[in-house]
Amino acid sequence: MQTIQDYIANHKQRFLDELIELLKIPSVSADPAFNQDVLNTADSIKNSLEKAGCDKVEICETPGYPIVYGEKIIDPKLPTVLVYGHYDVQPADPIDLWDSPPFEPIIKETDIHPEGAIFARGACDDKGQMYMHVKALEYMTQTGNLPCNVKFMIEGEEEVGSESLAWFVPRNKEKLANDVILISDTGMIANNIPSITTGLRGLSYVEVEVTGPNRDLHSGLYGGAVANPINVLTKMIASLHDENKHITIPGFYDKVEELSREERDEMAKAPFSLEEYKNALDIDAVYGEEGFSTNERNSIRPTLDVNGIWGGYTGEGAKTVIASKAYAKISMRLVPNQEWREITELFKNHFESIAPKGVKVKVTPHHGGQGYVTPIDNIGYQAASKAYEETFGVTPIPQRSGGSIPIVALFEEELKSKTILMGFGLNSDAIHSPNEHFGVWNYLKGIETIPYFYKYFTDLSN
Repeated sequence: MQTIQDYIANHKQRFLDELIELLKIPSVSADPAFNQDVLNTADSIKNSLEKAGCDKVEICETPGYPIVYGEKIIDPKLPTVLVYGHYDVQPADPIDLWDSPPFEPIIKETDIHPEGAIFARGACDDKGQMYMHVKALEYMTQTGNLPCNVKFMIEGEEEVGSESLAWFVPRNKEKLANDVILISDTGMIANNIPSITTGLRGLSYVEVEVTGPNRDLHSGLYGGAVANPINVLTKMIASLHDENKHITIPGFYDKVEELSREERDEMAKAPFSLEEYKNALDIDAVYGEEGFSTNERNSIRPTLDVNGIWGGYTGEGAKTVIASKAYAKISMRLVPNQEWREITELFKNHFESIAPKGVKVKVTPHHGGQGYVTPIDNIGYQAASKAYEETFGVTPIPQRSGGSIPIVALFEEELKSKTILMGFGLNSDAIHSPNEHFGVWNYLKGIETIPYFYKYFTDLSN
């Protein structure tokens, strides 16, 4: 396996060039204006899997964007690894906050990435991390080091809820049959402190609409006499947390998993500097639920956040109106045992109940998913740990993530296999934000580490 370093050294520039070309395609699944770009990205992934050594690659149609499926079966008796990733990306807005155009990738040095980082939308989430697996397969097939079977399932709707994947998986259980699922759509603590994500939060995402008068009104003639939907909406949102930052929706915490003091103490062993955390975000204080640390608030506790709010006049200059409508998008990150549909219904009932007279409230659910915890005593986790030890020289730390990959719980339910989350990004990579990037070192380190997972998983499966 030592030849992996030589292979990467010999093909480094090509690996970077290929990823850069992939990042140039604006595969924004949330915006219909990019429909053809999303489809073009699926075609590009198909071509890459064929060149990497898959014997069978197909673009599988769904009710929405297609799923790219590929496989390399060397012996049905050997274990099978199913690699999941996604080729769609978040919208790049706000464009004016990017230092360089989001779909014109460039490599720049940073304090954290002195060897350079690729700046582009999707660089880390998830094109860069997904493409590591394609290049790892290329290495294994080209050098005869593939020890087991591999399948790929790369979707185009992860950033909008994976509805088509939820349709596809139950209908293709035999095609997708596997012994373990491998995903790189998470991160690690630091380049010198590798970690494996063992838990993900669930998600409930809704949009709310508050309607007052039947048209926008002159704020002088009607101000103070008619309910202002924007004022009402902000008060309603503010009431969703109490003075201790607890969420006030009745029943919200009924099924929240409470970790023991021992488990919380074990989590606290992960290296963390509160001052560095604040400095990196340019804030002078942290904020959150009373009684929990920063790392607990963003991983093992549920949250409710406004992701966007709008209404009325927001253009240049002044326009003195009372808006007819006000809107907000709200996401709730959930912990294991919280059922996202139930939480969505609790939110809807509560939000409608607190609306004052004079306005009408509409809650529209968008998408959601369950939380997930993977045990560290299964052979998939052990194989991943040994792979990191091989390439990083240290044992990775198990860590729960605050993020959500809703389809992970679906995989376990439908395919009856565990998911291993081998992320190589960093929290500072600005995923979902302007100036998203992915370290060149991290990209290549992922390609180096992944083949060892295959080796150790095959060894441990015997």
